[in-house]
Amino acid sequence: MKLAEFRSSVAASAPPEDVTGPLAALWHVAKGEWDKAHDLVKDDESKEAAWVHAHLHRVEGDQSNAEYWYRRAGKPVSDAPLDDEWLQITAGLMLRP
Repeated sequence: MKLAEFRSSVAASAPPEDVTGPLAALWHVAKGEWDKAHDLVKDDESKEAAWVHAHLHRVEGDQSNAEYWYRRAGKPVSDAPLDDEWLQITAGLMLRP
């Protein structure tokens, strides 16, 4: 699936069937479903989930918590607009095997 297809899938009622974990969380946060997104990454120990977790706490407005999760992800703290960061993280995760 390409980034544009994933982004347009947000208009659907459920994420694409082959999307799990951090990408599914990104899909849910794009729908405004923060709690569902958070539930998908909160117990995931991967760096990918930590990166999404950081983004979620930025969306929430909890910058100090976001900074913790950026450190866990090994990523610099983002100050990009939230939509731009969502695209960056989504593209980064889609490139991973």
